[in-house]
Amino acid sequence: MSTSVLVSAFAPFPTLSVSAPADTCFADLYDLLAERYPDLPRNDSSELDLLLTPHSGPIPSPETPVASLLDNADSDLLTLRLIPRLRGGKGGFGSQLRAAGGRMSSQKTSNNDSCRDLSGRRLSTLKEAKKLAEYIESEPLRKQAEKEAKLAKLEALERKLGIDPKNPSSSSEPLAGKKHRLDDSEFFTEHQEIVDSVKSAVTAGLLKKKKKAKTSSSPPAAESSVKAAAAAVASATTSAAAAASSVADKVLNAPESAAVAVASSAAAGIAAA
Repeated sequence: MSTSVLVSAFAPFPTLSVSAPADTCFADLYDLLAERYPDLPRNDSSELDLLLTPHSGPIPSPETPVASLLDNADSDLLTLRLIPRLRGGKGGFGSQLRAAGGRMSSQKTSNNDSCRDLSGRRLSTLKEAKKLAEYIESEPLRKQAEKEAKLAKLEALERKLGIDPKNPSSSSEPLAGKKHRLDDSEFFTEHQEIVDSVKSAVTAGLLKKKKKAKTSSSPPAAESSVKAAAAAVASATTSAAAAASSVADKVLNAPESAAVAVASSAAAGIAAA
């Protein structure tokens, strides 16, 4: 009784078939194939790298008969495959894999925003939505902190003005945080008169200096004109200081307020000038 052996090979070899007796050893099948197909390498060649194996399971021992490899006792068809032998290298492949794995693990990143969830939405979109929800939720606290900061700034200004924030009855109304207008027509009139008198004195002095340059032939007359201009400027400055002092006295004797404080500081500056 003979057994038909069908061998699936790889390119450039076609599918091989051979008929062998049932008691043929597994090691002799390749010799039968080599006799039927001369293009196959001979078994006695030192460069033989072809191996017959079953499609599943371990490789049978060389003394195993072909009949014992049949899947079904009623069938006389045996299917095998012809594969090239893979020879081993020098080793060290495991250490190379471990080194490559270490390099890859060191380059891991936690940025997975471009990934998507099971609903198809990107993780970056979900994170932005979560941040926006947290921002909206913390808005009352943020407004409260801003309000407290403004209140602290207002209290600091009131302390600078001498107003006690804890005892508001000491003042008729809070002055900090409000604009005040100085409506003292007499002060503005005297202030303008002082400025005009100083300008007139300076202008007169400059005119006399020009006249001195023109009449340089008479030195005594030029010297007297310079002295006269200096005396005019001194008298104008004295009158301006006196007017500023009178305005400052009026301001200082008035009731204390933010507007009066501003007026007194302006009058003191004019007096110092």
